[in-house]
Amino acid sequence: MPNLGAPEILIILLVALLVFGPRKLPELGKSIGASLREFRRSTQGLKEEFDGALRDTGPATSSAAPVQPAPVQVVAAQPQIQAAQGVPVAAAAVIPQQAAHVTPAAVTPAQVVPEAVKQDS
Repeated sequence: MPNLGAPEILIILLVALLVFGPRKLPELGKSIGASLREFRRSTQGLKEEFDGALRDTGPATSSAAPVQPAPVQVVAAQPQIQAAQGVPVAAAAVIPQQAAHVTPAAVTPAQVVPEAVKQDS
């Protein structure tokens, strides 16, 4: 919406003067002023009513028990993700501190045989 500056307001007033005439212009100004005052009163009344209703419901909601988020279980999702990537679930359960003690010889080829090879045997 464009802003109204001084030149635009002056043009609007000149057009109103030409349309309504100098005798009707004061009456028109009074009626517009009265309408604006009534509009402001009604909007202020609605605002006060809304704020009052908001204040009435405010303490009732604050007395309720606070909602605590459910604990997130990241550990349970890790075996599924790593199994989908082809990492054995047993290897996924190794804690990083224990990983220093695990040697590559601990996993034998019989444990890592794919399903397709097992079916052929």
